[in-house]
Amino acid sequence: MKKRNLFVRISAVLITLALIAAMALCMTSCGEKDASSSTPKSQSGAVTESKTEFKFTVKYQDGKEESFDIKTDKKTVGEALLDEGLISGSDSEYGLLVDTVNGVRADYTKDNAYWAFFINGEYANTGVSSTDIEAGAEYSFVYTPA
Repeated sequence: MKKRNLFVRISAVLITLALIAAMALCMTSCGEKDASSSTPKSQSGAVTESKTEFKFTVKYQDGKEESFDIKTDKKTVGEALLDEGLISGSDSEYGLLVDTVNGVRADYTKDNAYWAFFINGEYANTGVSSTDIEAGAEYSFVYTPA
């Protein structure tokens, strides 16, 4: 019975990840923009890099929270958080599967827990590696027992 429940839970998580990846692919292919129209230029016409700011929060297993103000020139939340050393994980066909946030590991096979990704307080419909940064947005990872 326990093996069946574990199988059902793992299957549910995998199906959810597959749906998130499918939605992300659809959203990115439907919303492509001409990159030249959104790139800021200086008065001389040279392309200038601007840093985007966003808030990142980690909610740990014990309920404690830690917040970070991120300033980056990266395109996606995943790239920015990897660059800051705040997340790590493994690449998959669905993008980055985050297993460690700010040095704390969640291992579904051992702990029956995972890091859930949220955007502005809502469960994300996209993965961290396919979520474009929006200035002023709040992104978070929450340690989530299954």
